[in-house]
Amino acid sequence: MANQEQPVSGNGRLLTEFSAPSYEAWRQAAEQTLKGVPFEKKLIGKTYEGIDLQPMYRQEDVAGLAHVNSWPGAFPFVRGSHAAGYTAAPWLISQELPYSTPEEFNQAARHDLERGQTALTLILDTATLLGHDPDEASAGDVGQGGVSIATVDDLARALAGIDLEQTPLYAQAISAALPTTAVLMALVRRQKKTVEKLRGGIEMDPLGILAQSGTYPRSLAGGYDRMAQLITWARANAPHLRMVTVHSQPYHNSGAHAVQELAFVLATAVEYVREMLARNLDVDVVAPRIRFSFSVGANYFMEVAKLRAARLLWAKAVAAFGGSADSQKMALHVRTSAYNKTIYDPYVNMLRATTEAFAGVVGGCDSLHVSCFDEAMGLPDEFSRRIARNTQIILQQESHLTRVIDPAGGAWYVEKLTDQVARKAWALFQEVEKQGGMAAALAAGFPQEQIAQTAELRQTNLALRRDILVGTNQYPNLKETPIATRTSDYETLRKKRAAHIGEYRTALDNEASTVVLEKLANILNAGPDGVIEAAIEAALAGATLGEIARTLRQGDETPLTITPLRSHRLAERFEGLRRAAEGFQAKTGGRPKVFLANMGPIPQHKARADFSTGFFQVGGFEVISNDGFGTVGQAAQAALASGAPIVVICSTDETYPELVPPLTQQIKAAKPDTLVILAGYPADQVEAHRAAGVDDFIHVRANVVEMLSNLQQKLGVGA
Repeated sequence: MANQEQPVSGNGRLLTEFSAPSYEAWRQAAEQTLKGVPFEKKLIGKTYEGIDLQPMYRQEDVAGLAHVNSWPGAFPFVRGSHAAGYTAAPWLISQELPYSTPEEFNQAARHDLERGQTALTLILDTATLLGHDPDEASAGDVGQGGVSIATVDDLARALAGIDLEQTPLYAQAISAALPTTAVLMALVRRQKKTVEKLRGGIEMDPLGILAQSGTYPRSLAGGYDRMAQLITWARANAPHLRMVTVHSQPYHNSGAHAVQELAFVLATAVEYVREMLARNLDVDVVAPRIRFSFSVGANYFMEVAKLRAARLLWAKAVAAFGGSADSQKMALHVRTSAYNKTIYDPYVNMLRATTEAFAGVVGGCDSLHVSCFDEAMGLPDEFSRRIARNTQIILQQESHLTRVIDPAGGAWYVEKLTDQVARKAWALFQEVEKQGGMAAALAAGFPQEQIAQTAELRQTNLALRRDILVGTNQYPNLKETPIATRTSDYETLRKKRAAHIGEYRTALDNEASTVVLEKLANILNAGPDGVIEAAIEAALAGATLGEIARTLRQGDETPLTITPLRSHRLAERFEGLRRAAEGFQAKTGGRPKVFLANMGPIPQHKARADFSTGFFQVGGFEVISNDGFGTVGQAAQAALASGAPIVVICSTDETYPELVPPLTQQIKAAKPDTLVILAGYPADQVEAHRAAGVDDFIHVRANVVEMLSNLQQKLGVGA
């Protein structure tokens, strides 16, 4: 029998022989290693959300946080909406298939469903979202961003061979939710499927499309009337369909940080609930019909905290409306970020998406889309879809993330960060509420202004290389072979689809056309409870989605307009530099050249030569390097012989006073228009070097985008 007085473990023995150090003792030891640099400056991390990240977290940091003691499946649902987590059912693999025609969508959908995908996301094109048939749509709208659907036959071709009773379908109908529902239900009836067995959603989101595009095709009041009709109809007919989805993508893709993204999504959802209550719907009818779709970026722990905080805040909001525990549960879809994906070195996007997918799963998503690595360049191919899909399958079947419940739960860092994100998001949400709600805030430009400030700070930090995008503003690969870009020929597609719809209408005989007109008239004559049924009957009779949408808008046809958010990708400014350099190469046969005048032996110049190489390569410049020169004359001769219009002097601050003036003067004497740049910024020497002819300086605090853009302009690159 073991001696009860002896420690039973190695850790126990250590604690009897050594005293446990205090936080204060650790901090004192840490400060000693900093050699005078302030602790707060070196070891406290700053985030865009205004949160200070500590170098170490302790149990004391989570003391008093109520949610820490909660269980999965219990209020406030921070640890997940389901008690058994993924052990009961894995998250849905719900990949987007952004193809333009029903046939292309169907081919990809059937292929991918046979290879591990478990749910379908049907993205509709711009024309369909606006309620326009292809023959009345603007150039470029047909097939833009998604599939063109105008008739029940179109949808039948898109979903041919797919059992809608077995496959969840999420249709991103956004501003065309009711006519899309009509066409979908008409197909279900034609196929004699059971509506009650359908799972998925229609994803109506009027404020989301308003924020993203700056326009909504009718009044918000009219949109909310349709939302109430959809929710009422779904409650009675399709209990497993969620008719509303609040999307964070408009905010995320405009540069919002996690707190802004969460606050504006919450404000949107609260406005939807409030508007539905005003239309005599109960919160326990409305809340279960709402789904949330969040983008997740590469800041792993922040994104995990954002998703956990989202469930907490939604539960709090629904509880405030008097909703039940079941109504407080959030249905959470996640897609990996489009904002941080890059055109150059695109295979790095696979790594970004993997990290983001992992964050989405650890954060507790119910369904997930992993973006294809070539998403920023156009349509995916079979290979890029397979890699994205298999990323999820590996997380489920090889990483075994379906065998654990809330793996982040209890981690002091994650729990503290969750609380901080939630508190800051709630405070910003309350600011929106004070302005009259999300619609009023958007009309006043409040979210736009807030996000624009964050986006500009992100751009500045990227330009200063405080933030890194591998392959874009750091570690570029100028030898990469560009992958093929796959895009639709929208003008040809519009003509083809317009002709198809024209033939479709012509094929209807007089009797059928009369029935269609009668059914469309019935939509106008139906009361609020009969609108959707009348629209379904019209679709079954042959009415197009555009005709149904146009009928529904009668009397409410003035679009609502605001200043939209500016959707963009973080890498675009750097990619513009690379494209300009490639255009220059196409015209002249070579990239703009930079010669490195490396002075002295390798140890003397290597650090700044490496820095200079990376500095210019991110702008697509060809850098001509060497192992160093022993004399100024040799360096000047080589620089002039290279024909490079830019010469960068690389050495040490100590040697610059002796080397820079004569080298600069020799180069300028022979070729006055040569731009001479010094690697480094020795503050006490700057004026002397400028007087000697140095044109500029590159250093760690330089704005790379501004400087390289100015240099390209001086060289005629991009002209």
